[in-house]
Amino acid sequence: MSTLTRRLLLSVFLLGGLAACDKPASPPEIAGPAFKTTATVQDLMVSIVDPAADGVWEAVGTELSKDGLVEKQPRTDEEWLAVRKQAITLVESANLLLIPGRAVVAAGGKVEDAHVPGILSAEESQQAIRKDQAGFAGEANRFHDVAELALKAIDAKSVAGLLEAGSRIQQACESCHVKFWYPNAKKPPA
Repeated sequence: MSTLTRRLLLSVFLLGGLAACDKPASPPEIAGPAFKTTATVQDLMVSIVDPAADGVWEAVGTELSKDGLVEKQPRTDEEWLAVRKQAITLVESANLLLIPGRAVVAAGGKVEDAHVPGILSAEESQQAIRKDQAGFAGEANRFHDVAELALKAIDAKSVAGLLEAGSRIQQACESCHVKFWYPNAKKPPA
């Protein structure tokens, strides 16, 4: 074999090896995560969703004080960042609600407002979710999307957008609760 032939073969071999190095390694196949749920739906609401929603809702508003009307809104970068953290928590809490196998309350527990007329029992709420999983997922996804509107308003530093998103978050919460938490609640007279 001539020197030229060897060089050509070596060049082809090296180029082929380099070309193979340019290809990104494929991630290993994962058969879906095995979630372990500890917190219940009620735990998520009390510990994550409610405080974060309050943080978003209370970031903008008008209060009447002894000195007159006080307009409340984020003004500094730090205040915007604080409300942004609350919005991120809301957006991602929607995904936590969708994890399969999450109980409404701990075994043997009661829903928070069990004494209120129209509130489903823990078993009834769990059954309602089980019967309409697509509906529950739709409500959680709607909640995610409106919480994401708050995040976009915050990133744009839009007080009006944040106020509107807060209203839509309230509507999304109520839409889900009226189906899966208190469908039998008495409605006030029109």
